[in-house]
Amino acid sequence: MVSKVVKRTPTKSLKNLKNFTNSRRSRKKSPTKNGTGTASRVVASINKSLSSCHRRLINIFARLACIATPKKTPRKKGYQILQKNPANPPEAVRRALFNEKTSLPPSLYPEKKTIFLDLDEKVEFYVLKRPFVDEFLNFLSQKFEVVVFTAGIEKYASLVLDRLDWRSCISHRLYRDSCKEFDGKLVKDLSEIGRDVSRLVIVDDNPNSYIFQPDNAIPIKPFINDLRDLELKKLINFFEGCDSVEDMRKAVKLYIADQNQEKLV
Repeated sequence: MVSKVVKRTPTKSLKNLKNFTNSRRSRKKSPTKNGTGTASRVVASINKSLSSCHRRLINIFARLACIATPKKTPRKKGYQILQKNPANPPEAVRRALFNEKTSLPPSLYPEKKTIFLDLDEKVEFYVLKRPFVDEFLNFLSQKFEVVVFTAGIEKYASLVLDRLDWRSCISHRLYRDSCKEFDGKLVKDLSEIGRDVSRLVIVDDNPNSYIFQPDNAIPIKPFINDLRDLELKKLINFFEGCDSVEDMRKAVKLYIADQNQEKLV
């Protein structure tokens, strides 16, 4: 007998091993359910974190907004808020000229010479005073008739003047409607003011303003915010020596020549 076929029934241990192997295979074949649950948990965790960060950022920016935004707009250092001008201005102060077809009223002190001053108006309702402006106006008012002649609109320029002229040093105020238009420029014509032109001086930073009477003009550099500016102090020294001068145009000519000489030195 070469061989004998014998049919054997598998033992219990082998059956258990087969069942264990099959169960593991079945688990490996269906990972989708477990994978989906894990992914959903990760997404939920990320959404929760993002929501928490969003709330924290909102709180942070809200606090920053409270810190950066003051309850009231602060005043600029060195500036003053202007108040509205009165509805009925004093009648003694001339506020227009050529539209009324009249010159300035006669001076109360004919012996005084007349000084016309420009006004550097600003659109903002804050004004920074030029150094020595109070001393300058106070000094001029004692020896001269002071007239402010500005190309600014009365609505804005009057606010500046009301604050500036707290000592009532200015005799008259002339605004844009008192200027003449010439070749597209606003000119301050002093020939129809009602004063002797030889006894007039205009101080202005715009050469177009005095093209009709250049010999009466003292050019002055514009003022922006230089608190070391000495232009008005120089003018006080100049006008102090003009008491005995008959023709102010000659004094102006000498003053400008001296200023040009100083620039060359």
